[in-house]
Amino acid sequence: MLRKPYLLYLGDDVLKSDCNTALGLRDWCGEDVIGEWSHPAAKASLGLPRLTPGDAALQGAGSIVVGVAPTGGVLPEHWQDDLEAALTAGLDAVSGLHTRLASLPRLVRAAAQAGTRLVDVRNPAGAYPVGSGRKRTGRRVLTVGTDCALGKKYTALALARALRAKGAAATFRATGQTGIMIAGSGIPMDALVADFLAGAAEALSPDNDPAHWDVIEGQGSLLHPAYAAVTLGLLHGSQPDAIVLCHAPERVTIEEYPDYPIPPLSQVIDEYVRAGRLTNRNIRCVGVSINSSTLDDDGWRSYRAQLERELQLPVCDPMRGGVEPIVDALLAR
Repeated sequence: MLRKPYLLYLGDDVLKSDCNTALGLRDWCGEDVIGEWSHPAAKASLGLPRLTPGDAALQGAGSIVVGVAPTGGVLPEHWQDDLEAALTAGLDAVSGLHTRLASLPRLVRAAAQAGTRLVDVRNPAGAYPVGSGRKRTGRRVLTVGTDCALGKKYTALALARALRAKGAAATFRATGQTGIMIAGSGIPMDALVADFLAGAAEALSPDNDPAHWDVIEGQGSLLHPAYAAVTLGLLHGSQPDAIVLCHAPERVTIEEYPDYPIPPLSQVIDEYVRAGRLTNRNIRCVGVSINSSTLDDDGWRSYRAQLERELQLPVCDPMRGGVEPIVDALLAR
């Protein structure tokens, strides 16, 4: 569990587009964000109040969150000045980088002296069992994708919000670093030993009220030559009653893997449903979520209409009109 509200740390980033984690937190849990702070050389800003770690602590902040990912996921040494100041001021330091905060002696000493925490989000807390395959109470929907990094997290967040707006009980279940920071809890699936992926997914979405929806953030893709194992373990352990396929129309091959073409979406849906039937024989696809950022308005309308005719499913962009038609299909059963 992460202590909120957050002070977002932008390091010495120059481009706003590099602040993906910070942008996700600002956009999806803005009520949990108190302000931003950065190194003096930084030029990027999210338009939030600029607060020193000390001022943020006085205003009730619980954690400073590293909101950017430098090349290679390595924490620059000079950023430790700001993180040490935050720890000393009483804030926990939270990071999803490959550099473990707990591996940096200077920060370890500062946290011990101040009684604060170093939270490495990509470092799973505790051990998880192997999957049991036991059917759990409650309802579950999982976002799945044709590739990585094309909207599974944003789609899951939008689904959870739309379900609650319609009066349904719904909880977003985070499986990646930014999602965990948004939710305040979760399990980093890509940091687990493969044997325990399904068991961790079961733990992430335990028994619940029969009418409650767990909206589970997807990871990777069954089509991905490197990350399909994470996707499959999450699919089996989630035991979703429903899936929503996420896709970016400009991608015709897996990103950075040009020899791996993306099949027609109808075939991708069939592959996910067939794999998911191992642990939930009643799994179904209820819609398609499109990242249409590369299409103009006319192009998006045409592409959406074409897919809806082909797939006979609602097609939405969570950032361009919302996901209400998919939620209606989800609740119709």
